[in-house]
Amino acid sequence: MNFKKLTLTFCLTFTVFLSFSQKTATYTTELKDYKRAVNLYNERSYSGSQQLFNQIKSNFDPTTELRANCDFYIANCAIRLGQQNGDDLMLDFVTNYPTSTKQNNAFLETAEYYYKAGKYPYALKWYGKVETYNLTNYQKEDYNFKFGYCLFATKNYAKSKEYFGEILDSKKYGSQAKYYYGYMAYADDDYETADNYLGQVVTDASYKNKVSYYLADMNFKAGKFETAIEKGEPLLARSKREEHSQLSKIIGESYFNLNKYAEAIPHLKNYKGTRGKWNNTDYYMLGYAYYKQDDFENAIAHFNKIIDGKNSVAQNAYYHLAQCYLHLGKKSEALNAFRNAKDMDFDEELEHDAHLNYAKLSYEIGNPFNSVPDVLQDYLSKYPKTGHDEAIEKLLVSSYITSQDYNGALNYLEGKKDSNSKSFYQLAAFYNGITFFNNDELSKAIENFEKSLATSIDNKLTAKANYWKGEANFRLNRFDAAETDFDLFIKNSAAKDTEEFDDFQYQIAYVYFNQKNYVDAAEAYKKYIKQNPNDQLKLNDSYSRMADTYFVSSDYENAIDSYDKIIKNSAADADYAQFQKAVSYGYIRQDDRKIEELNTFIRRYPKSTLQDDAHYVLANEYVDANENRLALETYDKLITNFEHSPFVSKAMLKKSVVYYNNEQNDNALNTYKRVVKKYPNTPEAKQAVTSARQIYVDLGRVDEYAAWVKTIDFINVSDADLDNDTYESAERQYLQSNHKRAITGFQKYVRQFPTGLHSLQANYYLAESLFAEDNLNETIPYYKFVTEQGQNEFTEQALSRLALAYLKSDNWDAAIPTLKRLEEVSNNPQNSIFAQTNLMKGYYVQENYEQAVSYADNVLSQVKIDDNIKSDAQIIIARSAIKTDDSSKARQAYSELDQIATGELKAEALYYKAYFEHMDGSYRVSNEIVQDIAANYSTYKYWGAKGLIIMAKNHYELKDAFQATYILESVQKNFAQFDDVVEEANKALEIIKTNEAKTNDSVKPGN
Repeated sequence: MNFKKLTLTFCLTFTVFLSFSQKTATYTTELKDYKRAVNLYNERSYSGSQQLFNQIKSNFDPTTELRANCDFYIANCAIRLGQQNGDDLMLDFVTNYPTSTKQNNAFLETAEYYYKAGKYPYALKWYGKVETYNLTNYQKEDYNFKFGYCLFATKNYAKSKEYFGEILDSKKYGSQAKYYYGYMAYADDDYETADNYLGQVVTDASYKNKVSYYLADMNFKAGKFETAIEKGEPLLARSKREEHSQLSKIIGESYFNLNKYAEAIPHLKNYKGTRGKWNNTDYYMLGYAYYKQDDFENAIAHFNKIIDGKNSVAQNAYYHLAQCYLHLGKKSEALNAFRNAKDMDFDEELEHDAHLNYAKLSYEIGNPFNSVPDVLQDYLSKYPKTGHDEAIEKLLVSSYITSQDYNGALNYLEGKKDSNSKSFYQLAAFYNGITFFNNDELSKAIENFEKSLATSIDNKLTAKANYWKGEANFRLNRFDAAETDFDLFIKNSAAKDTEEFDDFQYQIAYVYFNQKNYVDAAEAYKKYIKQNPNDQLKLNDSYSRMADTYFVSSDYENAIDSYDKIIKNSAADADYAQFQKAVSYGYIRQDDRKIEELNTFIRRYPKSTLQDDAHYVLANEYVDANENRLALETYDKLITNFEHSPFVSKAMLKKSVVYYNNEQNDNALNTYKRVVKKYPNTPEAKQAVTSARQIYVDLGRVDEYAAWVKTIDFINVSDADLDNDTYESAERQYLQSNHKRAITGFQKYVRQFPTGLHSLQANYYLAESLFAEDNLNETIPYYKFVTEQGQNEFTEQALSRLALAYLKSDNWDAAIPTLKRLEEVSNNPQNSIFAQTNLMKGYYVQENYEQAVSYADNVLSQVKIDDNIKSDAQIIIARSAIKTDDSSKARQAYSELDQIATGELKAEALYYKAYFEHMDGSYRVSNEIVQDIAANYSTYKYWGAKGLIIMAKNHYELKDAFQATYILESVQKNFAQFDDVVEEANKALEIIKTNEAKTNDSVKPGN
């Protein structure tokens, strides 16, 4: 062999060997690291394993299995470490190594990992990629169970069943598969299948409790209530809280459906609800169970939790709730529950019965939301032929009367011919007349009394209609017509059986008196007094008027005797009687006795409104007796102490005459001049000018008179004739009651002679004529002129009329000072009371509550005022107290108002009575008062609506959420015209529903 060639071969061989040896060493090292990375993976050191695989993977050829394995383990570690790119790395492995033997294993292992971690949606994705054809039977069972469970856990029951269905007979997974397969059938309401498979594992300790629960529930849902009880009751002792609650519901409702209500109650009570809340059905079942045990209190306590219900359960609950209320005598509450039941149409028979009960109860106790006639008509309209229609129709007619809807009754009865309808028509027309009479609409009152008289079925009612028709005619000053009516009354044989009979003589006496038939008037007053009536005011007034009949008939002896009886009785009119007695002595020429009685009057009655009259008459009497010093002293007392009296100007004239007669001419002239200055344009001022002229002429001081008279603007001698003619022409029309012509005439006069001789009278009579024509607003400037002329004979009446005009236009700024002046100058008690009552109202309107209450107190201190005026005063005190948050005073005022008020004021007083009872926690008493408003004062809807809110709050305090919410929702629907009431109802309802939603899942909070 060639040595060189041999050497070369050796070298090449050695080089190859050396290179191979080096590679082998490197490869060995890499395999070592690979094995260490695998060992780390197997030891679950996934972070270290992943790091090492990442370091060595590039050392392996990409086409080799080892490189594929490195990427497999790296992806697997990422998944187990929860790295976000774990799924992506595994998908990359599958894509990059499609022929890897680990591909299917990668799907399965990844799925297994997510399964064990409870991440079933992730597991599903990878189980879906697994190829099962090369799995062993054991692996396939394991795969089917786990894949099926992942589907079950994600509630894909239909597909889950396919996989569990494959392993129902598996030794390892068969019991579990049957349990889940049966449960899914149970969840799908396939109770036959569920019963089959769950029944096969009911003895398995792992599933016994759960399966028994499902079997109990399934039998309950299938209507096999006895079996449900049999399966469920043994579980109660060993079940946990949530399951115990659900089992209690199943068992309780099973007993309920078997009509075993006593057995049902404890189980129904043990149910804890969903998330701690019951729903309307839960409350209904327990309520009905108590109802069937006649335990109405507990039944109500659960039925009344059902609010916002609009289904058959709610309709049944409300109907039986109403029945419970009736059993306990709570008719007002029953009314509301029947209404809710009749407004639902899920059960027609129950709806009709509820409607019938609602109609009857409305008639019996009143209805706070709708008029009773409307309720009854609604029933008749919906159920015209039910066998109850005739009875309801009778209640309907009666309800019109009891609810004081007399017009409604008349309209309904118009044209009906039967005697029963005619009888009701007579009654309705009479009471409609009384209503108009009380509202001072006298013509309409007479019209209705005549309708009642046209249907004279009830003789007693006929008598009463004649009496009140006579009263109305009397107030319209139709005295002849009134006499005829009263005559028909007293000739009616039934008159003596009426309460009006007691007052007949008193009323007919007044008719005679106003007809100036004083003899018959006196006789009638005597008869009334002889009856010994209970009405002390009328009795005292009868004595006074009887005395007046003697007085105006010039029978002064009898007059004095009658007045003396009044004085001895210390009656309210004793001051008037004392004064009239004194005057009567003057007419029988017993002047000394007259003076004595007048002085007695002045001393005994210092606060009488007749004090100025007495001073004036007494002073005149002293003049007649030539007691000039006493006369002047008495005139001075009148002028000084009663400066607003209309007698002051007259007293000054009389005083001037005394001075003149005693030749004290300068004193006389000075007094006349004071009259002219203080009372311009009055008849007294004109008389003063005339009398002063005579003195100046007598004294020869005519130039002095001429100079003085030029300063008097209402004296114009040159125009006197035209002035007189113009005035007298208008006055003649006024005296003949030709008011329209009088208005034209007086307007002409005041334009031509604004400061004329008769300007005072012209302005006053013009205003009176306009007043008579009901042109009240146009009277203002003329009455105002009269009141601005100083005190005169027209001042008081003009102030009264002027105040009335301001009141009609709600001009309180002008009315109040006018009323205050009227109060100061008034000699007429009626005008004084008129001023004070309207001052209290005016100050209240102007929010000057202190003054309003002060005047109200003044009004109440008056002796001779009727209850209507007292009511007005008490309401001002009460409302002012409410405005100033003086609840104690408000309570007292409303309490006193409650004793005397009628109509709307009575409704208001009752509302506040209910309000204060509510504030005191007397909720049931408060409700009774609100019901009184609903039953007897339904016309006054505002106070009825406010009362209902109080009632709702009362019911909620009494744990009756149904009544509370029902009433408030009804207020919202029925009283939308009262914004403040609806707003208050909204707030109360929001609070209640928010509270109830905490325990009742059927209630939406604040809705």
